Amino acid sequence: MMGITKSFSDLVANDNIDFVVEKGEIHGLLGENGAGKTVLMSTLYGLHKPDKGRILIDGEEVAMESPAVAIKHGVGMVHQHFMLLPSFTVSENIILGNEPIKNRVLIDRDEAHEKVENLSRKYSLEVDPDATIDTIPVGVQQRVEILKALYRGAEILILDEPTAILTPQEVDTLLKALTELKTQGKTIILISHKLKEVLKICDRITVLKKGKRVGTVNAEETSLPQLARMMVDRQLTKTFEKKPFEDKENILGIKTLQVDEERGLPAIRELSLIVHSHEILGIAGVEGNGQSELVEALMGLRKIKSGEILLKSKKITNLSTKKRIREGISHVPEDRIKRGLIVDFSVMENLILGSQGDKPFSRNGLTIDYQATAKFSDEMIKSYSISTTDRNSLARNLSGGTQQRVVIAREFSRDPKLIIAYQPSRGLDIGATEFVRSKLVEARDRGCAVLLISADLDEIRSLSDRIAVMYEGRIVAERTPAETNEEDLGLLMTGGKT
Repeated sequence: MMGITKSFSDLVANDNIDFVVEKGEIHGLLGENGAGKTVLMSTLYGLHKPDKGRILIDGEEVAMESPAVAIKHGVGMVHQHFMLLPSFTVSENIILGNEPIKNRVLIDRDEAHEKVENLSRKYSLEVDPDATIDTIPVGVQQRVEILKALYRGAEILILDEPTAILTPQEVDTLLKALTELKTQGKTIILISHKLKEVLKICDRITVLKKGKRVGTVNAEETSLPQLARMMVDRQLTKTFEKKPFEDKENILGIKTLQVDEERGLPAIRELSLIVHSHEILGIAGVEGNGQSELVEALMGLRKIKSGEILLKSKKITNLSTKKRIREGISHVPEDRIKRGLIVDFSVMENLILGSQGDKPFSRNGLTIDYQATAKFSDEMIKSYSISTTDRNSLARNLSGGTQQRVVIAREFSRDPKLIIAYQPSRGLDIGATEFVRSKLVEARDRGCAVLLISADLDEIRSLSDRIAVMYEGRIVAERTPAETNEEDLGLLMTGGKT
C-alpha cells in the first residue's frame, strides 16, 4: 500500500501511509483508537476507496473497488464483530454466497460438508460442520470466520482484534492456528491492542499514530515498552498503586439470586456476593456464563426470579433503573453504543443522560437548564480529556476511546456508592485502557465499591482486590490476585477445575 490517504469530511483517517507486507509473514498493525488501522485495512479489503494512493499485490496494481474484488485477489478479512448467522450451521455460514450446486438449483449439502471438513483438517482449524453457530463457543466461531475467508481463497488474511473476547486457552489455540497458516504460505495481518500477543507471534510490526505511519520494526528486535512509546509517546503504567484494602462497609449484597435468560432457562443460579467499600471485586468468566444477566438484574433491566439485592443494607430488588441510579449505582455498560450512549445526541446531552430531570441540569424536572449543563459539560470535557471539537459534537463522530471517556465522565461524576463496570476497556487502545483503569482505582480509593466484570485476565488481576470466577451462572471460586495465575483462572472459567 503506497501513499494511502483517506478522509471522512474534515477527518484525515489515513495520511499518506506506506504499508508493506511480505508473503508468508505475520505482520502486526498497532495504534491507538482512531490511529487509522481499521480504515487502512478496510481500504485493502475494498470497504473504502482511498482518496489517493496505490495498492499492489504481487507487484500488480489493483483497484480495490469492493470486497468482491478483494476476495478475487486473495484478500480476506475477519472483522472484530463476527459476521455469522446464528441459526445457520457452520458449513452453511462458510459456503454462504459461494454454495456448491447440484441439479443447477439445489445446494449440494454433502459436498459442502465435505469441503468444510477438508478445509478444517488442512488448516488445523477444528469445527463441526453440522453445529449451529448459536451452540458453539466464541473461539470456535472465530475459526468459522477464518475458514470462511480461506474457503473463498484468501492468501492474505486480515484479523481485526481476534483475541478480544477469547479465554487464555482459546488465545493459545488461535495463535497456534495462525502459525500453522503461516507455515502453509498464508500472509496474515494482525490488528491488535495486546502487545504481548503481537510480540509473541508477529514477524514484523507497523505502528500508526493519528493517521500516520510511525514506523515498522522487527518483532525480535523490539520490546513492549518501545512499542508502547511508539504508540502513545509516553511511559505507560503497568501496575496500579492502590491503598491497602481492609474490609470496610458492605456496599453491595447479593443473596441467592436467580435470574432466567430470554428462553426462560436459568442464567444465574443462587448467586451470592458481597462488595465492600474501598474494594474492586473482579468477576472473571467466559462470555455467556451469566455475566450479562447479572449486570442487567443489578441495574433493574431484567426481572429476577428470586433472591435479594441490597445497597448499603437497603433492599433495592424491586426498584426501577432510574431509582437505582439515584440511590448511588453507576453503570459502565459492556456495549457503549447500545447501552451507554445515544450516538445522535451531542457530547453535552450524553454527559447528563439519566440525570437530565435532576438538579442542576433541570429547573423543574421538565426543561433542561442549558447554562448549567453547558458549564458541567465543559468541566467534564476538560477533566476527562474528552477529545472533541466542542460540547455540541455528536457522539457518533468520536473514536471508541473518546466515547468511553464520555460514559466514564458521566457515571463517575455522580459520586456513586457502587460502580458496575462491564468490560470497561474492551476495544480500547493501551492509552485509553490505562485511563479507564486508573479511574476505577481512583474511585475505589475514594471509598466506592467497584464490581468489575471482564474477560481480560490482565485487567482482572491488575485491578482486583478479590477475584470471583463465574461459570454457568454460579460463582465457582474466589481468589486473591496473589494466589492465582492466568492458567488457574482459565481452567476455572471453562469448568476444567473445581
